Amino acid sequence: MDRDPQGAVMSLRCDICERGCRLGPGSRGACGLYELHQGQVREILADHYLMVSPISIETMPLLHFHPGHKFLQLSTTGCNLDCPGCISTVLVRELPRGSSALKHFTPEQVVDRALAEGCLGITFLMNDPLASFPTFLRVATLAKARGLLAGCSSNAYFSPQSLEKLLPHLDFINIGLKGYSDQAYRACGASAGREPVFRNLERLLAAGVHVELSVIYSRGSELELVELARRVSALSPAIPLQLMRFIPFEDADPSQEPSVRQAEELCRQLRGILRHVYLFNTPGSQYLHTRCPGCGGTVLRRDFYGPMGARPMDPPPQKDGPIRCPNCGQDLDIVGQRAREVHQEESFHGGYPFTRALEMVEAMLIAMGVRQPSEIVRAWEQMLQPGGLQALHQSVQQPRQYVESLRYFGRVVEAGERAEELAGFLETRLDEVARGLEGVTARPRVYYAMSKPLFYLGASRLENQLVECAGGISLNKELPPGGRPGHSLSLERLNQLDPEVIFISAFLSNSVEDFLAECRQLGVDVKAVRQGRVYTHPAAGWDFGSPRWVLGLMHMAQVFHPQRFNYDIMAEAQAFYQRFYGLDFAPEAINRSFAKPSGAWRWQTPVPTTLPAPPS
Repeated sequence: MDRDPQGAVMSLRCDICERGCRLGPGSRGACGLYELHQGQVREILADHYLMVSPISIETMPLLHFHPGHKFLQLSTTGCNLDCPGCISTVLVRELPRGSSALKHFTPEQVVDRALAEGCLGITFLMNDPLASFPTFLRVATLAKARGLLAGCSSNAYFSPQSLEKLLPHLDFINIGLKGYSDQAYRACGASAGREPVFRNLERLLAAGVHVELSVIYSRGSELELVELARRVSALSPAIPLQLMRFIPFEDADPSQEPSVRQAEELCRQLRGILRHVYLFNTPGSQYLHTRCPGCGGTVLRRDFYGPMGARPMDPPPQKDGPIRCPNCGQDLDIVGQRAREVHQEESFHGGYPFTRALEMVEAMLIAMGVRQPSEIVRAWEQMLQPGGLQALHQSVQQPRQYVESLRYFGRVVEAGERAEELAGFLETRLDEVARGLEGVTARPRVYYAMSKPLFYLGASRLENQLVECAGGISLNKELPPGGRPGHSLSLERLNQLDPEVIFISAFLSNSVEDFLAECRQLGVDVKAVRQGRVYTHPAAGWDFGSPRWVLGLMHMAQVFHPQRFNYDIMAEAQAFYQRFYGLDFAPEAINRSFAKPSGAWRWQTPVPTTLPAPPS
């Protein structure tokens, strides 16, 4: 603490997280959400939330704590770390701290909402509660006092002081590990490395808090993660470990993304060290199910439910009781009982799909030439008005409605002329493909998968509309709708569908070679596999989430009807990138971001870091 000659405090170290940022005139720390006020650390946006919405606990994700039960999600903005390729960049770095999208709720209002919604508790996720620590502490304290459970997802870079304040009010936590090396932590701005996290992990376990761990798996980190699993096992082999297959966003290197096959092989290896290891960001993977550590049987089955999320697949229990293996009676290390009914979130509400909604709007504006973060924020604030998320979810699933949404957001940011140029281009290509299909009577039967052969995209998704615009018949429309973004189906049902063409989603994708190998292993016996008509798009963003879907439309039209279309797809991509992004099309630089067209793309002006007065 530094004082002026009169004794007034001029600067002090923030003791909320282990970074210990010095706060003083013009400095608000790494997260930008605390300031020095009358000699004390003050939270600038106290009790302001970006998202207050019910979710099922698996959306958090938490898999061994009151399965299927409903909790109230709380999210604010900002983070004490800055990790490369962060999935939440749009809300932790690009949303200004004074945005009108942040709404004020008192702790009493938050807890009343949780009780009125029939929630079992409250949980803070998407950004880190360390960026809103006093707010979270007040809510957690009140929630516990009124009979609710309280927990969070956090990087757990708590200072000893802040953790001790929170422990009496904390029931559960998902700790997002950055890896097992000090280098991985320092890349995120955590100069003290990994040890504060493991110090806090031991303290949480000693206090009886339910702990699950998640860790990013990027290509080349296999040995490090084996070491991590061994250290965790020394504490308790029953701690669930969630392996998050790295999906490169923002400026992250696409080559860091491991294949589905590599991720499942690592998951198999880690299950030899810990009892419960799960694989996320891999739709259809069997490694999302709970396996009995005694007999090895599958006990609880789950489906992929958006980035970082899961969804119970099994029917609800007929009666309450402890969750044990029905075959051998083994304890499965699960706290609480299964819910009789699993809460169903609406569209983009709940968990990380909300960040994809923000990215989709950003994708439209970037493609129409917007280069100022403040203009993106104007569109977000408009979209986050009541009913806006639902309207966006519906419009981005239909090509023509997508074009109208693009025009709408162009008007919001006063970029109507640029929006019209992009909209006109999309409509011209839609019309061109439609003319090319005039008189066509034979259309291929097409199945759209994501990552794995037995995970299909829901009927309402844009990918399936593009299939039909490109002259195919979408078999996905014969399957049960719903899911986020779809469901798993049986081998028998896929063989019964007998698709002539299979397309693999360009998001959370898989290689054609690995996909075909798994088809043969599973016994997938359909025309598409026998004839080698399994395809993926040349780059991410070509079938959902970005105006680049127009390239996917042309690609599919040429695959389905090569006698009618003769596009030079790579030349088309180069022309599109030059015209709408001012960049060359370089597939090796394109990652999974919907909005940013490549890892080399940058804003013309920095993301604003100044903090206006809190919104009313």
